[in-house]
Amino acid sequence: MSRQALGKGLRSLIPQTEVINRNQVNMIDVNKITANPFQPRKQFDMEKLEQLAESIKEHGVLEPIIVRRVEDSYQIVVGERRWRASCMAGLETIPAVIKDLSDREMTEIALIENLQREDLNAIEEAEGYRILMEEFALTQEEVAQSVGKKRSSIANALRLLSLEEPIKRYVADGLISRGHAKVLLSVESEKLRLALAKRIVEEGLSVRQLEKLIQQKPKPKIKGKADPNPELLMLQEELQRVLGTKVRVDYHGGKGKIEIEYYSDEELERILELMRI
Repeated sequence: MSRQALGKGLRSLIPQTEVINRNQVNMIDVNKITANPFQPRKQFDMEKLEQLAESIKEHGVLEPIIVRRVEDSYQIVVGERRWRASCMAGLETIPAVIKDLSDREMTEIALIENLQREDLNAIEEAEGYRILMEEFALTQEEVAQSVGKKRSSIANALRLLSLEEPIKRYVADGLISRGHAKVLLSVESEKLRLALAKRIVEEGLSVRQLEKLIQQKPKPKIKGKADPNPELLMLQEELQRVLGTKVRVDYHGGKGKIEIEYYSDEELERILELMRI
């Protein structure tokens, strides 16, 4: 499915600039507008906001924001940056299109708009999917259909939320990438994950360097057992990295078994989809 795909009916809820009827646009008091409570985006670049505010001072707000009415005030559906910058620029009113939207539609549109603009970091994106699932009882498949992505992409994004808070902050702040985070998920030890994340930030490790570092990590010796085969350990680590879950490989003279752990039906579907590629 293409990046531009939207959930059924959602495109009609998001007016494109060229087709907005002037009669639809209202000038609304900026003080009567509040942020979207379901807005997945939590971080706003102040420098870029200041630049937008300067542009608005000179040229005004060129594209109306979208809001919904809530009693005597309004909540932003699309255009929070423009609203924030307009407030910074000292504007008293802002052009807006008023739409009658449910909480779910509002959440979907805000998430889709940010995804298409590539404004969300990986943690904000995952939180947006989580909200759709928990607040509106959607399955991963239904979320995938709503935002125009594969279900496996939703599952992989949601797994980032299982990382420790310091690591999630690193991802949200852009200090470590989505690729780094995916590799860290294959590490079983919480202590080791945190230590590796710190090294990524301090030493600027690439994803490939991180993978090599994990592969080279010495394994503790088990009393009474022979040292494990290093080639077998490398194979096991590689399978864990690719599948994103715990894997055990048993090998005895050309035969054995591979055990793959999963923790939900959705996780099983994600692993099966990866194995079909």
